Amino acid sequence: MDFIELHLGSYMISHGYDKHNNEIFKSIVSEKFSKKLIAVSRIKSLSEKYILTDYVDGRWIYWEYEEDFEEVIQLLKNPS
Repeated sequence: MDFIELHLGSYMISHGYDKHNNEIFKSIVSEKFSKKLIAVSRIKSLSEKYILTDYVDGRWIYWEYEEDFEEVIQLLKNPS
């Protein structure tokens, strides 16, 4: 299994959708970034601010990351 190392901070957990098809979020604010390993197979999407990954029970989690967008792209091209 391939992993990348990122510094992750605040995050939002997606709990699904309400009856109006609006996504239901729980936001957690972190005061600092922490180094974490992310399994590449869990990654669903990447934006300039968030990396979207699988979470528990079919949920998704949007992590804020500290690295530069292009740096993360390079890590994804060459995971360890």
